[in-house]
Amino acid sequence: MKIIQLFSRRSVAATAALAAIFCVSTAGLLRSLPAFLRAQEQKFLWSEREKPIAEKIAGLRALPDEVRADATKNLALEIRQLPVAPNKLRLANNLAMLSTEGDFGHDMLQEVATTLAAALREQPQPAATRGQPPRPYLELAELVRYEHVQVTLDDPQFASAISKIEADTALRDYADFTLKELNGTTWTLKEQRGKVVLLNFWATWCPPCRKEMPDLEALYQQFKDQGLVILAISDEDAGKVQPFVASQKVTYPILLDPGRKVNELFQIEGIPKTFVYDRNGKLVSQSIDMRTRRQFLEMLAQAGLK
Repeated sequence: MKIIQLFSRRSVAATAALAAIFCVSTAGLLRSLPAFLRAQEQKFLWSEREKPIAEKIAGLRALPDEVRADATKNLALEIRQLPVAPNKLRLANNLAMLSTEGDFGHDMLQEVATTLAAALREQPQPAATRGQPPRPYLELAELVRYEHVQVTLDDPQFASAISKIEADTALRDYADFTLKELNGTTWTLKEQRGKVVLLNFWATWCPPCRKEMPDLEALYQQFKDQGLVILAISDEDAGKVQPFVASQKVTYPILLDPGRKVNELFQIEGIPKTFVYDRNGKLVSQSIDMRTRRQFLEMLAQAGLK
């Protein structure tokens, strides 16, 4: 999901909107989060209480997974205690964008969502351009929809964000596409009926994408004889993707989407994102961010692979 994976990558429209919200360039949003947040520290005048929180958020990725959950939860609680100010919502949203990069527990996600909802109650945001809800509302709606947290927010923008996510899900359920693999093989989604299909949207420059690739490869080796197909979709050029994939020793199919038509079809506003279809072609599971092996197994189990 996230100022990263969500901000690892956004659609052009979403990136532009985020750039407007955070007052940074579109190009800056297409880089990794810690660098982005370091830039934020220079763009904004943080208060004495806000600055150390911003620095800790920027350093979350450097923490071992076993301590990152508690660190994130504590940051959520610290943000909640800040006085009402524009930076409070920025910090809450930035933290939410990083909170789904792995398997850090429901309690942590609940605290993050509670903090973001509280910040939005304190500072409701005006409607964004093109009728899209502002990013913090979408971020919160994604946490509710995909991470199953509970929040209370009586705001039409939040209701609109929930509606958008449900509409996007309905479109993905019936989506179809044809793309070519690096070796030239053509793949069509609907032709994979009878198999379990895991779609993974990724990029070479995306740290969370790279982190989950070994688990995807291991799962591919474990389940390919049981009908698992992994289709990993990148919008980068073959010249960049081919050497990277070779260095990672990835054997599942890598599909190229240079015009981003499939990314747009699936409303991909952040990577990595993963969608699992069962043998009947029904979308049964999706994620907004990086997943661990355990989390991928849970997603595949919903399609009947165990």
